[in-house]
Amino acid sequence: MEQMHGTTVIAVKKGNKTVIAGDGQITLGSTVMKGTAKKVRKLGDGKVLAGFAGSVADALALFEKFEEKYRESNSSLLRAAVNLAKEWRTNKILRNLEALLLVADKEHILLISGNGEVIQPDEEVIAIGSGGSYALAAARALMRNTDMDAEEIARNAMVIASEICIYTNSNFAIEVLEVK
Repeated sequence: MEQMHGTTVIAVKKGNKTVIAGDGQITLGSTVMKGTAKKVRKLGDGKVLAGFAGSVADALALFEKFEEKYRESNSSLLRAAVNLAKEWRTNKILRNLEALLLVADKEHILLISGNGEVIQPDEEVIAIGSGGSYALAAARALMRNTDMDAEEIARNAMVIASEICIYTNSNFAIEVLEVK
């Protein structure tokens, strides 16, 4: 059976901006099946950014479940993430979902996995997917050595990842939260 590959998603927080960017490529084996997938979106009445790596159907189910937990937690990103991770790990149906989620608001960036993990990175950047390590390395270098804002860092890190990872294209979707 062919393995589905793809996705690079990065979250960057710097100054008054939080950004999640993702590429648009979905690959099945050695074939690009789609180049314009949208793997990032706004949730929680536009107050939360989210991106996924993994199965699209699974990720969409997890987006819905995350929004439910976000509403139940009075718009607390941390509480919603922990509650989703707990349910994802223990629920018989959810535990079979194959995806990773990045969620962010104006204060936090988090990775949520089906193993019950909620990870807040040491630096204000995290990336997932096949090109995630390339994007992460590029973003860290840009954060440490340039005056670029979060959106410029995310976009440039994605460009670099797309030039290295064959499962990442340069058709990016970028969502931004900006504190005025």
